[in-house]
Amino acid sequence: MKNKTKKNNMSRRKFITLTGGATGGFAAISALGMSSLDWAINNPEINLESLGIDKTSTDVLVIGSGMAGLFAAVKAHDAGAKVLMVSKGRLGASGQTPFAKGIFAFDPEKEDLSLDEFVVKVSRSALGTNNNAYTRQMAEHSLARVNELKEWGFFDSSLYNKSFSKPIEERNIIVQERITITHLIKENDKVVGAAGFSIDEQKVLFYEAKSVILCTGAGGFKPNGFPICDLTHDGTIMAYNIGAKVTGKEWNDGHPGKSENAAACYDGWGDMFEQKPSTTGVEIRHDLGVEMNYVAYNNGSPLKMGPPGSGEQTNVSGGPYKPEEFTRQNDTPPGGKEGGRPPKGGKGGPPKGGKGEGAPPGMGGSIVGGSSAGMAIHKSEGLVPINDQCESNIPGLYAAGDALGSYMAGAIYTQIGSSLAGSAVQGGVAGEAAAKYCKNINSIKISTSKMKEIEEEILAPLKLEAGYSPAWVTQTLQGIMIPNFIIYIKKENLLKAALAYVEELRDHHIPMLRASNMHELRLVHETKNMIISAEMKLKASIMRTESRCSHYRLDYPEMDNENWQVWLNIFKDKNGAMQFEKQPFNTWPEV
Repeated sequence: MKNKTKKNNMSRRKFITLTGGATGGFAAISALGMSSLDWAINNPEINLESLGIDKTSTDVLVIGSGMAGLFAAVKAHDAGAKVLMVSKGRLGASGQTPFAKGIFAFDPEKEDLSLDEFVVKVSRSALGTNNNAYTRQMAEHSLARVNELKEWGFFDSSLYNKSFSKPIEERNIIVQERITITHLIKENDKVVGAAGFSIDEQKVLFYEAKSVILCTGAGGFKPNGFPICDLTHDGTIMAYNIGAKVTGKEWNDGHPGKSENAAACYDGWGDMFEQKPSTTGVEIRHDLGVEMNYVAYNNGSPLKMGPPGSGEQTNVSGGPYKPEEFTRQNDTPPGGKEGGRPPKGGKGGPPKGGKGEGAPPGMGGSIVGGSSAGMAIHKSEGLVPINDQCESNIPGLYAAGDALGSYMAGAIYTQIGSSLAGSAVQGGVAGEAAAKYCKNINSIKISTSKMKEIEEEILAPLKLEAGYSPAWVTQTLQGIMIPNFIIYIKKENLLKAALAYVEELRDHHIPMLRASNMHELRLVHETKNMIISAEMKLKASIMRTESRCSHYRLDYPEMDNENWQVWLNIFKDKNGAMQFEKQPFNTWPEV
C-alpha cells in the first residue's frame, strides 16, 4: 500500500524533475494521467539500508568461467599465485562455452603444413589482419591444452561443468558464481581489483587483487537465435572505463540462424549443444563474413542461400572480396567470379591451393542473418595486447579468449576450432603471466573513498524514483543497431544516423536507467555496456573507409592497402572522450 500511495501522490512536475526533464514519450504520456505513468515509477524490492558489503583479497582475480577462465585460473595457481574466480554464470556453462564443440589441435606429426606455413596461410586468408604472434602461439600450444582437457574428461560429455570442476577442485580454487562484476578498479595507475554484486545474496562485493584477468568473452546486442545473449562486452567496457585500449569494433561475426524458429536459440542450435566436443585439424578457410548479408541487401532473399560454401548464393554484382585461394569448389562469391574484387592498388587474390568443402558445424538448412549481431569475429575485438603475454596497457590487467583483441585469426574466420583452442592457450598464457607479475607486487588495498564512490555508482539505478526500464532501452538499441543496412552493409549516412540515436541513449537514457531488484540491476549495467559498445562499433565503422574481411562499406567497397593496413584502437582521453588511433598490422602499440 505504501508504494501505491507514493505513486498516486507524485505530481507531474516532480516526475518530470526526477526524470531530468524528459520530453517525447514521458511528456506525452504524463498528459494522459498519472495512472499511465506506473510503468516509469520505480518500486525497489530491496531495502538498500540492509544490503551487505563484502571485501575479499587475492593475488589473481579471474573474471569469467569459460575455457579461457578455466586455464587462466589453473595456470595462475600452478605458477604459485592465490587465485579467485568469479563468474556471471556457472563454471563451464555460461557465455559461449557450452556452444563450442570443436577445438583445434595442431599436431606437427600429422599435418601437411609446418607451423610457419600455417601462420602464413592464416595471414593470407585474414588479408593481413591477424597478429602472427598470437596465430603461432595458438597453434604451437593447442595440442598441449587439448591433452589436458582429455585428462579432465572434457571430451566425454556434452556438458562441461564436471570436467571443468575437476582441475578447479583438485587445486581448491575458490569459484563464486552468479556474480555481476560492474567495475574494474585502478589506483596509482595500476589495477587493484574489481567490484560488483551478488544476484542471490544481495551484497555489494569488492575484490582486492594484485592482478586481474578478464575472461569475460565478447558480446552482442542480446540478439535472438544465437547463444551469446548473456554476453554484453562487460569486460571490454569496464577496462575501457579505466583507461585500457580496446580494438576490433568494426568487424562483424556472420553466424546465421536457422529460418525455422529463428528466434529460438535451442531450436536452431540444439544439435550443437547436444554434441560431445571433438578435435579438428588444419582446415584454413575464409568464412562467415558478410557475403550473405550483401546478397540479402541486394535481392531480399536470404532464405535461398545455403550455408557458407554451399554454392547456393544468388549472384549479384559487386560484393565482399574473398581471396581466390579460399574460394571452394562451387562457391561463387556475390561478384559473380572467383576472388571477387581485388584490393585497391593491388592485384587478385593469392595463388590457389586451399582445401575444405562444406559448411562449418551447425550451418545446415535454410538460414537467416543477424543472429549474432553486435559480436565481432572471435579474438578480433577486446583489449589491445601490448605483447604476446595477453597483457593490456594497464599494469596488472590481462585478458584472454574473446575478451582479448589478439587478432589471433584476423578479422575473418580462418580455422575451425581455433577459437576454443585460442581461449585455452591464451588463458594459460595470461594465468602464468599474471602470477609472475604478482610476485613483484606488495599487498594492495582499495581506498575507502574509492569503494564508496563505486558503491554509489553500482546502486544508483535502485535509488531512482522513476526512469527507463533497461529492457525497453535494450529493445530500442536493438532496433537501431541490428538492421542489416546498419551493422553489416554499411554506408556513412546511415552509420551517422544510427550514431545520433546511440549518442542520445548514452547521454540521456543511461543516467535514467532504473532497477527494482538485483536481476534488473544486472540488466541496467549490461545495457550501459551495450550502448557504449554500439558507439564504438559505429564510430570505428565510419572511420575505416575501406572494405576488408568482415567489414563491408557500400561507399568504400574496395580493400585499401595503401591506407588501412592497420588495426583501430579506441581509448578514453583525459576528458573522458572516445579517441581512436591506428596501429599497423603486426606491431605492438606504444605504451
